[in-house]
Amino acid sequence: MSALLGLRRLRKLIGGRAMLDLGPLALEAGQGYVLTGDNGSGKTTLLRILAGLEGAEIDGLEFKGRGVSGYPDWLRRQIVCVHQDPYLFHTSIAANIAYGLKARGKGGAEREALVREAVEWAGVDRLAATPPGKLSGGERQRVALARAKVLGARVILLDEPTANLDSEARAQTIALIEKMCRDNVAVVVACHDRELIELPHVQRLHLERGRLDAVP
Repeated sequence: MSALLGLRRLRKLIGGRAMLDLGPLALEAGQGYVLTGDNGSGKTTLLRILAGLEGAEIDGLEFKGRGVSGYPDWLRRQIVCVHQDPYLFHTSIAANIAYGLKARGKGGAEREALVREAVEWAGVDRLAATPPGKLSGGERQRVALARAKVLGARVILLDEPTANLDSEARAQTIALIEKMCRDNVAVVVACHDRELIELPHVQRLHLERGRLDAVP
């Protein structure tokens, strides 16, 4: 495996206090990670920083061995973050999945083919005619995962993807996360879900007092 996204040190200051002070960190292709820690430990903040959605002091940032200054647009395109309660537009499932592709200039025929593939991958084809506002929490999460996957990002960050889901929806979401981990991308899942934490071949990273440690 080769490191996709790495950094030597990351610091996030709030009111002059270091909320996060960690490193080094290396996320590798084909590897799944679970990010654990108490509520308020900074898991969501760390995901947002890694996605380039929130600022922090970062030293030695690299992508595929290439040194990077700041978070340029090309790097942001390689990282997708799915929030705990993903927002869906009041259009259609297909249009929601296609949104990022359209924004990136993908043509009609290619875009439609990629969306069909993502719909099938997420198992939401039977919901094609259902307005997004009528979807259950699990269905919304699967559409959001399809919207992330279709972009072809190399690093996928998931914030509490199974929170507040029933057992069937959790199982469906976890199955998709496992499939993502096999797609030669780096997947980081912030969660408290014991089933996700105990998935085989997943590396646990624990965040406590602003520090990040690998858990054997």
